[in-house]
Amino acid sequence: MEFRRALLVLEDGRTFPGVAVGARGRALGEVVFNTSMTGYQEIFSDPSYCGQLVCLTAPQVGNYGVCHADEQAARPAAAGVIVREPSRQYSGHRAEGDLDSWLRENHLVGIAQVDTRALTRHIRRRGALRGGIWSEPPAGTDGEALLAEVRALPPMSGQNLAGQVSSRSARLLAAEGTEKYRVALVDFGVKAGILQQLARRGVAVELVPAGTPARAILGLGVQGVVLSNGPGDPAAVDAGIACARELLGQLPLLGICLGHQILALALGARTYKLPFGHHGGNHPVRVEKTGSVWITAQNHGFAVDEASLDGCDCRLTHRSLYDGTVEGFASESQRLLAVQFHPEGCPGPSDAAAVFDDFLRLLEDG
Repeated sequence: MEFRRALLVLEDGRTFPGVAVGARGRALGEVVFNTSMTGYQEIFSDPSYCGQLVCLTAPQVGNYGVCHADEQAARPAAAGVIVREPSRQYSGHRAEGDLDSWLRENHLVGIAQVDTRALTRHIRRRGALRGGIWSEPPAGTDGEALLAEVRALPPMSGQNLAGQVSSRSARLLAAEGTEKYRVALVDFGVKAGILQQLARRGVAVELVPAGTPARAILGLGVQGVVLSNGPGDPAAVDAGIACARELLGQLPLLGICLGHQILALALGARTYKLPFGHHGGNHPVRVEKTGSVWITAQNHGFAVDEASLDGCDCRLTHRSLYDGTVEGFASESQRLLAVQFHPEGCPGPSDAAAVFDDFLRLLEDG
């Protein structure tokens, strides 16, 4: 692995030197940290990271290689990657190659040998910050010029990024075995793991692009609708909110991550930006009905305002045990359930996979 000088610049002026990994060039985005210990390939290929530079807190990355079956999208949407130690060797029975080559193939700019612990603590204090990675910064580059580029980047609030990662056309994805149900999935940046969980349960999926109107979805003759995960500010996804509002009460609905926030907005609730978001596979969530605790995979920078759910004809179903934020709600009259976490894992534990079974029960009841 060839190492060359690289630099990370944050909007508050703090810099982190390192070495270049992956593709060469420049990457700009909001800097966030992910606390998962494994699953780097799934993280980097999650469409929800569109527009973000992803810092992994795991001390070594790349030690078990990469496997194309783990990719969550056809191509990664993350702006760039930040790691402490890239493994020079890899060993894994499923491995098909090394991480650095995979980053290059997918045009992902990265920086390594960064003090990721210091960076994470800085983000926890200051909140998520815009930043830029320069691999092989030109000699004599003015630091103020790099900082100006970072500060010119639009903030994440107000950005509708779903259209950048959504499917461009509708297509049918078959169920595994006998087809039990057929649902429409509005693709705001869906992860492959969600599609796999539905297929395993005998659910065929009519995948439709973000921006598809409700009348077109209702015309498909499906028995339910899933609103997928995705990137950006949910309040900026105007077409998605309008679609969800028209679908309320028409068919059983499941919202995941961004889809959860869009359903809340469709009901009349509000969303807000978290200081540094929830990103990782170790987030404890309490199931309000039973008091049991699930360890969940999460990746979101916005949350639903709990007070604004009052009067929305729904009940809180899940709560974060980290910061008390809303992690799920449901409405019997509207035949919907929504979760902020990623019930499929990918990467992460499988505690929350029962959410898909709960959705199937909604489909059974019609």
